[in-house]
Amino acid sequence: MSKLFSRFKLRELEFKNRIFVSPMCQYSAHDGMANIWHQVHLGSRAVGGAGLVMVEATAVVPDGRISPYDMGLWSDRHAEALAPIAHFIREQGAVPAIQLAHAGRKASVDAPWLSRDALTPQNGGWQVVAPSSIPFSPDSPQPRELSVAELDNIVAAFVAAAKRSLDASFDVVEIHMAHGYLLHQFLSPLSNHRKDSYGGSLENRARLPMQVARAVREVWPQHLPLFVRISATDWVEGGWDLEQSLQLCRLLKGVGVDLIDCSSGGLVHDAKIPAGPGYQTPFAAAIRKELGIAVGAVGLITEAEQAEQIIVTGQADVVFLARELLRDPYWPLHAAHKLGVDVKWPAQYERAKPL
Repeated sequence: MSKLFSRFKLRELEFKNRIFVSPMCQYSAHDGMANIWHQVHLGSRAVGGAGLVMVEATAVVPDGRISPYDMGLWSDRHAEALAPIAHFIREQGAVPAIQLAHAGRKASVDAPWLSRDALTPQNGGWQVVAPSSIPFSPDSPQPRELSVAELDNIVAAFVAAAKRSLDASFDVVEIHMAHGYLLHQFLSPLSNHRKDSYGGSLENRARLPMQVARAVREVWPQHLPLFVRISATDWVEGGWDLEQSLQLCRLLKGVGVDLIDCSSGGLVHDAKIPAGPGYQTPFAAAIRKELGIAVGAVGLITEAEQAEQIIVTGQADVVFLARELLRDPYWPLHAAHKLGVDVKWPAQYERAKPL
């Protein structure tokens, strides 16, 4: 029996296997609207046999988008555009999930295949915001420091987006607290120099992320799980690190978060990250061992045997795959064959199933 292809349950939701599709920005939306590209992109990963398929970082407000081409969920029309995608994912036996986000000071940039340069209000961008007026890099725009009243509005925007996620028929919401985006910016002492109750101590720096997590959990149905993605370290001396991540995850577990999606980096433009196969898995293993909360491992997981070993050895409960699933949407079906597991293929593809 393969552990990778064993069933997994959180609250009352069961996943058919432990291969989850990471949220991956497609930079293909117009005014935040999902379209046929997203339906085909996400739908093909569901057809490919994943246990969960997660929609990319979806902005809770327009100026929370990374680029003008990012997905959004700040109106009911956005939920209506996403609903057919969630329904199709579920029809293929996968769990539909969505990641809710605000990019903060890393917002308002061009698509990566165009330039990734910062966009000004004059050329389609907008004023970026942050916990403190500290730019992401020397070439990045100066962000405006958010007021306390604006922070209340951001919490409300996450809540409204979570409600719309439910209306759109998603079964899992993930709150994005990683990769140098707004909630991570509040957590890290490198980007948060505030002097009020949202800066200074870890308790204060975690205040906004915890307010978002608590408020979303209150409106998300009790029978459905809530995920949080974190960057377990900034990979920079004096920044956010694993010890602080453990303290944050203990708080998140206390307010009803069910799974920690363990990534890293993204806050500092020139951090030296020792990337290699499974390089972030130790973070997931440490959080799982210390706190007894479900965790997902992500980062250069490419081989079926590698993913199986992560689950078998208890380093993580699930694996999130990103680039490997861009290369091969049917990776789960191929992985099952490699591991000697007989899984159900879509009836339309059954004639191609290896013997």
